Amino acid sequence: MSWIEDRITDYYKWVRERVKVRTDETTGWSVISTPFLGAYNDPIEIFIRTNGENIELSDDGVIFDNLRQLGVNVNRSLKRKEWVEYILRNYGVTIEDNELRATATLENFPQKKHSLLCAMLEISEMEVLAQNNVATIFKEDVKSFFDKNDLVYTPQFIMKGSTGIEFTFDFQFAGRKKETVVKSFNTLNKINVPNFLFTWEDIKPVREEQTGKEVNSLAIVNDVAMKLKPEYITALEKYGCIYVPWSKKDSSETIKLFKELVA
Repeated sequence: MSWIEDRITDYYKWVRERVKVRTDETTGWSVISTPFLGAYNDPIEIFIRTNGENIELSDDGVIFDNLRQLGVNVNRSLKRKEWVEYILRNYGVTIEDNELRATATLENFPQKKHSLLCAMLEISEMEVLAQNNVATIFKEDVKSFFDKNDLVYTPQFIMKGSTGIEFTFDFQFAGRKKETVVKSFNTLNKINVPNFLFTWEDIKPVREEQTGKEVNSLAIVNDVAMKLKPEYITALEKYGCIYVPWSKKDSSETIKLFKELVA
């Protein structure tokens, strides 16, 4: 497992080196600039300040402002509103005047910051709805596919890893001898691929010890909306992650694979 631990260490180092913090002394707000990218490929920023014994966290309304500029108006679509509400509930994030917010204590600040960042990233992905060739949220398409094929799964599977941080996977299959965590990718990029591989490797030893089952990972990738870069597929395969292109979801080989995962 040493090579995996080395890669996780590299990932931590990569993230830490790219996190920048600046503080406005007049307002009391500090800004954490992360290496994760938003709708315009600029760093996602989290605003924080202390309020008594609590810590306030906010996106300063940037996520929804960016979506609106891209032509995605969440309030005009019941489906989009329901999806945003689902994301907010899942991560324990609230919304006030289109501003994403969370409240933390000193003890749970890392988890709350992580949850807010996850919510910001997932809502940012709704930018793809501004494209005419994307009619629905990809994760919903994957869910419908599972239901159509009578596959038993757990949606929004939450698991705490060896770092002590809880991670959320889109789906989880629980077979008799193995377990598979699933991520649906509408796009692949240099941020979400290593992030997924890191979260899987972080929960893998903990989950295997708890259940006595082998824990695998599965990436379902939308190769219909845009062409995939081969280096991202190579990265998934190198780390032993099962990869399924959406264009081949109905093939006999893919159906057989899914049946084996839930057996």
